[in-house]
Amino acid sequence: MKQTPYYFYDLDLLNETLNCLKSNIKGTNFKVHYAVKANNNTEILQLIANEGLGADCVSGGEIRWALEAGFHSSEIVFAGVGKTDEEITYALENNVGMIHCESLQEILVINELAGELNTFANIALRLNPNVNPLTHEKISTGLKENKFGLTSLEFEELIGIYPTLSNLRIVGMHFHVGSQIQDMSVYVDLCDRINELAPVFTTCIGPLEYLNVGGGLGIDYFEPEENPIPDFDGYFEAFKTCLELDPSVPVHFELGRSIVAQCGSLHTKVLYIKRSEEKNFAVLDAGMTELLRPALYNAYHKMERLDGLETGEEFLYDIVGPICESSDCFGKDILLPELKRGDIITIRSCGAYAESMSLNYNGREKVPSILHSTLNLVEKG
Repeated sequence: MKQTPYYFYDLDLLNETLNCLKSNIKGTNFKVHYAVKANNNTEILQLIANEGLGADCVSGGEIRWALEAGFHSSEIVFAGVGKTDEEITYALENNVGMIHCESLQEILVINELAGELNTFANIALRLNPNVNPLTHEKISTGLKENKFGLTSLEFEELIGIYPTLSNLRIVGMHFHVGSQIQDMSVYVDLCDRINELAPVFTTCIGPLEYLNVGGGLGIDYFEPEENPIPDFDGYFEAFKTCLELDPSVPVHFELGRSIVAQCGSLHTKVLYIKRSEEKNFAVLDAGMTELLRPALYNAYHKMERLDGLETGEEFLYDIVGPICESSDCFGKDILLPELKRGDIITIRSCGAYAESMSLNYNGREKVPSILHSTLNLVEKG
């Protein structure tokens, strides 16, 4: 048996997910960029690049990974609220397709750095639409109190100085309201806001040549086997139906979790069973260093005993890891068949924000990954 813990990826499901996504945008002016932050596993990046998607990057390192994996520079968009001068220079030197700008100062810096390189930058303004994503406060990004996007005050000042910025061209708008969104009315509200802002952009800046509506489409963490592929139909239909733009304007999307989350799981072994007057604890050999989301914002992941047998008496367990932090807990009062030392637990829906957020905290080494398909089996140490 493979030494635990390790990440396990079902490439057949990943390919099925990508095929479903592509069928929903066939014949449209839609372009999907994969959000590299969701999972930067090299083989997965290469597979997604080979399927013709672009890349959404939020750091210079992610741009480098995307280029190395085979994404074309013109299909890379560079976002992020705190880009360093070095990262901006790297993006300009590698001719990334679009830079999404989130503050007036950032725009001024890009203009200056582009001038030093004797080049020209195409940028899109990230505007805060003040749309409630109806999701967890820690993954909300489109409300006025969030740190993301130009403020209305900065936008007004930009209008006045834009003619003096000779090394950049503002070609479009960028939005992103949050993550793990499953209520499609959120996207309808976003479209309504975009419809209001597009004429303002055209009047104050110039022709709208580029629109990026972000991503954030959620998945079913509770019943992943029943809903392995997210609601791409409803998601794209909201934009097809509700956006009131010139159809020649390309609409870009940034999807990460919805593409890779369900194809991945974390396999981990029960080290010890502890019993107290009030609790049963199952201590695993994986911890928050391999899956940070539950400790970070109480995220839920379905857990199963890997043998799949549901016979016998079930017990409630607090499923915890070995890290020296009380927050190193995957779930409390989880109902499972009786566990014993050596049992293997699979934690589902770990294809997004598990391996990419993994840590070396407590001196722990990064764990390997196994990529499985009906055609081959690839192990990455």
